[in-house]
Amino acid sequence: MKKVLITATNYETLCSDGLKMLRGYGCDVVMNRGSRMFTRDEMLAAVGDIDGLIAHGETWDDELFDNAPNLKVIARFGVGYDSIDLDAAKRHGVYVTNCPGINSNAVAEMTVSLLMALIREIPRLNKTQKAGIWSRTIFNELPGKRIGVLGFGAIAQKTIKKLKGFKTDILVYNRSLKTELAESLGARITTDLDEVLSTSDYILIHLPVAPETKNIINAESIAKMKDGAYVINTARAPLVDNKAMYDALVSGKLRGYATDVYNKEPADLNDPLFSLPNFIGTPHSSGETYENYRDTGLATAKAVIDVFEGREPWNRLV
Repeated sequence: MKKVLITATNYETLCSDGLKMLRGYGCDVVMNRGSRMFTRDEMLAAVGDIDGLIAHGETWDDELFDNAPNLKVIARFGVGYDSIDLDAAKRHGVYVTNCPGINSNAVAEMTVSLLMALIREIPRLNKTQKAGIWSRTIFNELPGKRIGVLGFGAIAQKTIKKLKGFKTDILVYNRSLKTELAESLGARITTDLDEVLSTSDYILIHLPVAPETKNIINAESIAKMKDGAYVINTARAPLVDNKAMYDALVSGKLRGYATDVYNKEPADLNDPLFSLPNFIGTPHSSGETYENYRDTGLATAKAVIDVFEGREPWNRLV
């Protein structure tokens, strides 16, 4: 019997179809029934005899692989895999998969929601209204404004489709010019990051973390942005230099920033960003939909079983 550890949260309650698939195959399934990621010590204690893993965002390096000699596959519950050392996985003969595109609609919806909440100051208006303050405010509308989209993966593409209904001008930054695809979505694409930064009223971050993208939003890049621009990050926390962002919000260089991702989770409420009225922070909830859990649960269960059966799993990374 193959033992599968599931550290992704809520799998038992929200991924019942995936769980049924694993148990139907005969797997001994051990689940994370808590609401947080396993700590390092908890991981070291749990992986000694597992054959498969459906992973949250725990850090996997040589030490952890050494402590899991039977491990054959890690199926990442989601898209980001920067917490997994792929070279170490390869050295240990472990397949690694992820689930690109499945959560794209959920994250796109959250991106648009954060954009609207930020530029219409909905959290502040709600707070003052409940306090009995009738604080009507004048805002700008979206039609005719430029939205700069950093990245052009599945989430970015879904977000662009939703934003076109607002009659916005969309300019995409991507390292490869997928011109026809961009045009089919009603957007223009460029490899010139400075053009996107300097001409956009709103900037949406949809990039992966890589050496060349870490802190891509920093003091230098913020200085190139339009005065009064807004930034929304539903991708990864290391893409933004928080100190530079704080300084820009305080000085008024940027008018607002919203994020759903943090360098440490749960988020540290002592981070100075949380003290600012023009900052919105949500608890990494972009992908938290029933539909995403169902579909990702099925995809991860199938990936694990495919490896056990000697089949090539979907979206194999190594």
